[in-house]
Amino acid sequence: MSADPVAIARELLRCRSVTPAEGGALAFLEQTLKAAGFSVHRTTFQEAGTADVENLYARIGSGAPNLVFAGHTDVVPPGEETAWTYPPFAGKSNGTELYGRGAVDMKGGIACAIAAVLDYLARHTLTGSISFLITGDEEGVAVNGTPKLLRWAAARGEKFDHCILGEPSNQKALGDTIKVGRRGSLNGHLIVSGKQGHVAYPERAQNPIRGLIKLIEALQSQPLDKGTKQFSPSHLEFTSVDVGNKTVNLIPGEARARFNIRFNDKHTLDSLKTLIERRAAKAAGKTIKFAIQWEPSNAGVFVVKPGPFTALVAKAVKQVTGRRPKLSTSGGTSDARFITQYCPVVEFGLVGQTMHAVDERVPIADLRALTAIYRKILERYFG
Repeated sequence: MSADPVAIARELLRCRSVTPAEGGALAFLEQTLKAAGFSVHRTTFQEAGTADVENLYARIGSGAPNLVFAGHTDVVPPGEETAWTYPPFAGKSNGTELYGRGAVDMKGGIACAIAAVLDYLARHTLTGSISFLITGDEEGVAVNGTPKLLRWAAARGEKFDHCILGEPSNQKALGDTIKVGRRGSLNGHLIVSGKQGHVAYPERAQNPIRGLIKLIEALQSQPLDKGTKQFSPSHLEFTSVDVGNKTVNLIPGEARARFNIRFNDKHTLDSLKTLIERRAAKAAGKTIKFAIQWEPSNAGVFVVKPGPFTALVAKAVKQVTGRRPKLSTSGGTSDARFITQYCPVVEFGLVGQTMHAVDERVPIADLRALTAIYRKILERYFG
């Protein structure tokens, strides 16, 4: 009898594992994997100023190749729970769809990977190794999760040959997209200093809002690049403007704007910072006093070059769904940016239409189809 991805997903959805809470999700996975013969390790990582995070690493087999399934059991908050058709942590179904926070992002994907591996082990003799790399920090600051778990595993001598990250990669239908790369992400604060004063006497003050507007326009008016072979053009977007002034007759002394840049492989974090600072300085001239504060970033750009592994995954997808998946580098960031430093990684999971939304849900048919795809990948990989 095949393992049931719907039952596994339902159990995970009943765990209130809002970042960074474990909520029982890793405990359930530990119990399930140990029963299947996996060696399971639970690790907790800490860092000053951040929450402690529990993680899980499991492996069965000792030889190569070692195929890793990666993912996260933490989820974003559900928002107003009374707005949901079913309670967000009840794992309820209407018969065709399974509802719950994390249904597609990404407890459903983990459930499919678990079910596929259990099925494979029940029917085949494993000639290599299968591992699970599961974090509880992907939806948070991503400090005490995957990057530290990878370093912990490497220090133990664990080596990975390929990885499938079960993030919701598909856009509209299961099988339409495999993610083979991600753009980088960088946040910054543009700060313009002026001179505070009374609005009736502007000659005695220097309004920083004027300078801020000029610099915002300068930074957004010219494209950062024209894109590259594998990535769309980089872009800078301002996400907030604030002067902290609640008084109508006061010219403020400082104005701030926060921005985010999604960038392609034409840039590094350092070269991008230099480019933005130079453009701002040129626009500021000698009259606008400004500074840029950069937030720490571990979200650099990466891309996995097409090869035998991506072809293997694509063939498995087409065999089950009939669709030839597009290899894409679109979207935000993911833990693949850390995994790629250790082995080739592709992202393939469920359809992301309802992720982070009220009534997040997944078609039961998609859970079964994704499990079948993962089984095909295992058969081809170890065949």
